[in-house]
Amino acid sequence: MQPGGGPAVETGFAALLDRARGLLERPGRTVLGIVGAPAAGKSTLAELLVRELGPGACAVPMDGYHLANSVLHALGRRDRKGAPDTFDAEGYIALLRRLREGAGPDATGAAVTVYAPRFHREIEESVAGETVIAPEVRLVVTEGNYLLLPEGPWAGVRPLLDESWYVEPDEALRLRRLVGRHVEFGKSPQDAHAWAHGTDQRNAAVIAATRDRADLVVRLPER
Repeated sequence: MQPGGGPAVETGFAALLDRARGLLERPGRTVLGIVGAPAAGKSTLAELLVRELGPGACAVPMDGYHLANSVLHALGRRDRKGAPDTFDAEGYIALLRRLREGAGPDATGAAVTVYAPRFHREIEESVAGETVIAPEVRLVVTEGNYLLLPEGPWAGVRPLLDESWYVEPDEALRLRRLVGRHVEFGKSPQDAHAWAHGTDQRNAAVIAATRDRADLVVRLPER
């Protein structure tokens, strides 16, 4: 915490890497949660950390637990895809529990490999079992929007994280990146702008309210 309250702020990747390495070197398996609004840079940071840390670390995105589009249509939530109630939060929590508690051998003595779904933006759907968490993984870097929500099923996530970081880029830059991402994956510029400043921005406000529940705020220079 900073002297005036709230989480400390870190602006250097080298310091973040050292901090993550400290988690990796703890006994057993640890879980680092990286949180932020859409297009904040969560996935990029998680992937950079895992690349530097080597096979002892693995990235496990929350986005794999998006509900399928057919389910969202049936629930009348397709136009709010990305909101807290458009994910299988309980399924994600079950995965985190399994990763934390099932890191050792199973009843037969065999090492346990865990499989998790991965979300693909190009098809707007998740593919089951595509993320592989091998037994030798000691640091799970999980990233997503709602890891710090204090209510509903999402409240079960924070107790399963050994540490949480909130990624906070320049807001205008984040919105430009978000619009660009929507265009890249098939939306018209007009629809991309409307979605980023509408549905996504409402979700971003919910996420921003969880900032002070993080252990650290990350503000990295743009690459």
